[in-house]
Amino acid sequence: MILKKIYTDLLLNIGFSENEIQQNWTDLEKAYSKKSRHYHNLMHLEEMIESFETYRDRIQNPNEILFSIFYHDVVYSASKKDNELKSAEFALSILSEKHHLDKQFVFDAICATQLHAHNSNEDINWLIDFDLKILAKDWEDYKIYFEQIRKEYRIYPDFLYKPGRAKALKHFLEYEFIFQTEEFRGLYEEKARRNIEKEISYLERKK
Repeated sequence: MILKKIYTDLLLNIGFSENEIQQNWTDLEKAYSKKSRHYHNLMHLEEMIESFETYRDRIQNPNEILFSIFYHDVVYSASKKDNELKSAEFALSILSEKHHLDKQFVFDAICATQLHAHNSNEDINWLIDFDLKILAKDWEDYKIYFEQIRKEYRIYPDFLYKPGRAKALKHFLEYEFIFQTEEFRGLYEEKARRNIEKEISYLERKK
């Protein structure tokens, strides 16, 4: 799998042994492959890494950003509010002094994927935009995305889920911009807003 090769190359590059890499990959793959993961899974990582590869030359700290992509959703539970913090803590737990990576940067980057707000570090803005690119998919693909999200939140009945999801989406529309980089704003801002507005209408429709 290409994802495993990218992961292996990255960890070799920052000072992990091959045995450590194999164990860490097994743990990572297991986390992202849980049955409860309908959207926050390996496919989500693949799509983010595709964006990363496209814009790698624009990123000052590519190893930190790539590592953050792999670990930004490693801990994910629809009923918890601290997934990003726990994911950041987990990411740091596998790093030691021998690894050539800025740990504080990784921690801050992963935590920033919770609010998706503009960051003073442009690299982190790229990470946020890679995470949100899904919002600008063609409608049929976007519809698959929000149906996958609904499955992840299936423990909640519609009367709780629908207003909660609508509130979260409206929060995006309240931002001056959804995307944090000029590049993504130009390419995707308008389409993302249209998709979000359409989903809100869908959620608020009376049965």
